[in-house]
Amino acid sequence: MDVIPGAWRRTAAGAGLLSAAGEVAPTIFAEMSAAAVRTGAINLGQGFPDEDGPAAVLEAAREAIAAGANQYPPGRGIPDLLEAISAHQRRFYRLVVDPATEVLVTAGATEALTATLLALIDSPDDEVVVFEPYYDSYAAAVALAGARLRTVPLRAPGFQPDLGELADAVTDRTRIILVNDPHNPTGAVFGDEVQREIVRLAERHDAIIVTDEVYEHLSFASPHIPLATLPGAAERTLTISSAGKTFSTTGWKIGWVHGPAALITAVLTVKQYLTYVNGSPFQPAIALGLRLPDAVFADAASALRAKHALLGEALRTAGFEVHAPQGGYFTVADATALGGADAAAFCRTLPERAGVVAIPISAFVSAARRDDYAGLVRFAACKRVDVLEEAARRLAGLRGA
Repeated sequence: MDVIPGAWRRTAAGAGLLSAAGEVAPTIFAEMSAAAVRTGAINLGQGFPDEDGPAAVLEAAREAIAAGANQYPPGRGIPDLLEAISAHQRRFYRLVVDPATEVLVTAGATEALTATLLALIDSPDDEVVVFEPYYDSYAAAVALAGARLRTVPLRAPGFQPDLGELADAVTDRTRIILVNDPHNPTGAVFGDEVQREIVRLAERHDAIIVTDEVYEHLSFASPHIPLATLPGAAERTLTISSAGKTFSTTGWKIGWVHGPAALITAVLTVKQYLTYVNGSPFQPAIALGLRLPDAVFADAASALRAKHALLGEALRTAGFEVHAPQGGYFTVADATALGGADAAAFCRTLPERAGVVAIPISAFVSAARRDDYAGLVRFAACKRVDVLEEAARRLAGLRGA
């Protein structure tokens, strides 16, 4: 008996979730993390920090558990967190968001994104435009929603989209333009011209803008500017973010989405059948975190910027060509000069050669474009300084290897 219905089997296979034998296909992330464990290599592949976030946020979670906040919270999220998210958007971006009708707490940004796509895709003819390379869950979520994925390439060195290619990709079939800014994996921050063109095309083709802004407080080159703040954007934009990256609490999975009330209601309709609710004692802790002084947010960005500088110098010393990020957790480097023209093969040998794990950028692109990113490798800078210093020492040996 086929326990996976045919339509779902085709969808999963199309998203790269199943092997040819119908088994769950392991990701490059799982493969490289296993290599780190097997070899004792430093894992700069997966994007999670190895330090805790603000002590006040952690203590608030402990207090909430002790106070009995251990059962289901309200479906939209606890009122205090909804208020805190609204106040945060007003404080940092002058966005006015109704906490009662325009905010929804989710199990991280990934659930917010998946629920949004499932809620808003109407037809198999609907298209979702994304910027490539893209966070790997995007293609899977688009496939599960039954839509078509259209990609716009981001090319080194600046990883900014060509506006002509963007205009070609957005058509009357476009249901959603999905924007990740600051961008994973490239570390790019989109410029004003790109942002304005995204909004113009969305208006012209009556598309919805969905933004993934989880690195909003980790932008180095300039303050983060949400697309929803641009003229004409708020009424057609769903803004997604989470606490994991800002407060180094990736395991808590507290995210949110805000936007027009009708769209949020549609997302809630789907979300209630996914996780229903989540993270009851973590929600008041994140509410507290979002109200912390500005210095806490600025210091987090400053500390990560310094880590990127340390990692970037180590990679240059080792012989990589480094594309310095403008935001986020990751530094992208070209390994071609080190024999890494095939970055996937290079990453598979790197744990044994240098005792460091990284991820090839080809893991974030469609098969048709892998050659365009063949030599590029992603390294995570969101680790302790002593860990990055040890990684630098190990990587230095590549020049003479």
